[in-house]
Amino acid sequence: MATTKKNRSLDEIEAEIHRLQEEAKAIRQAEVADVISKMKVAIAHYGLTAQDLGLAGGRGKSRAKSVAVRGKAAPAVKYRDEAGNTWSGRGKRPTWFRDALAAGKTPEQLLAKA
Repeated sequence: MATTKKNRSLDEIEAEIHRLQEEAKAIRQAEVADVISKMKVAIAHYGLTAQDLGLAGGRGKSRAKSVAVRGKAAPAVKYRDEAGNTWSGRGKRPTWFRDALAAGKTPEQLLAKA
């Protein structure tokens, strides 16, 4: 006799839920892999950087782009670290700069080379 929905046990339902969750996980992994592959192709094609994508420096648009939109020149870079973070020396010290100082670097060591 075939099991109907009304006659299914809790164990059978939980087993089906588990099976469906595993199936969903596998589908998601395949979709993510496909999306990542397409993103890599687009990044290579357009020559995008992490900063272009808002991934470097942690704040989305770079200051240079936002300032350029207003028609003003971006301030010159005064400080730079090995990771490519920059600061003009104006305004509040950025986290990366404070962290570098706390790690023993001096402001002179962080001066951007011309």
